[in-house]
This record gives sequence, C-alpha cells and structure tokens, in this order.
Amino acid sequence: MDWAGKNCNWMRTNSVEKAVTFYEIGPADELPAGERWFLEVEDVPIVVFNINGDYYAMDDVCSHDNGPVGEGELDGTQIVCPRHGARFDVTNGKSLTPPAVENIHAYPIRITDGQLEIGIPDEQ
Repeated sequence: MDWAGKNCNWMRTNSVEKAVTFYEIGPADELPAGERWFLEVEDVPIVVFNINGDYYAMDDVCSHDNGPVGEGELDGTQIVCPRHGARFDVTNGKSLTPPAVENIHAYPIRITDGQLEIGIPDEQ
C-alpha cells in the first residue's frame, strides 16, 4: 500500500476537529459492496467496509475486550462483535449495545481518482 500523504483535511471526533492526512489504500472498484478490507496503520488494525457503495473505516478492535470486531456479522450499518455480541455503528464507531460501552475510533474515507483514501489523524 502507498501510505504517502495526499493532503490534509479534518475529521470530527467527539466534537473536536482534528487534522488528518489521507493515504491511498486501493482502488474503490476492488472493494465490492458487502465486502471489507483489513489493514494496519502504525500497528493499529483497521477494517474498511463497502456498504451499498458507501465506504466506512474503523479500528478493528472491540472496545469491550480488545479483540478483532471486523469479522463480525454486518446488519445494515451495524457490526456484531463475533465474541460477545456487542454492536457498533460502522458509520461512526459508536457503541450500541453491551457489553461494549466505549466507542471505536472511526476514520473518514474518500475516493480520489478511483482510489479509496483513509484519513489518519495527524499527531498532536
């Protein structure tokens, strides 16, 4: 993967604007609807979803037990953790049901010239 920064933008996390740098992660047409990609950025596992042509990315770590959540079953825009059944909204990482009570970090995704790009927060 080419992790060369494309340009800066911003994202909103917990009502705080954060600067991000976008990185190419692959051609959008290679991630079909209903599928997901797994990648790692600076030792952080991330899962990218295509849900009916809309792309979302979030940490692939359940906030309940730090296990991978990305292989869970998708139910619309919710993912169900495969170990304990916690649900998260993949559009924003929000925890929806116990046993998870903390949100998962979500990342902005955009398409530039047919390439999916993920926004990674700049170090503060």
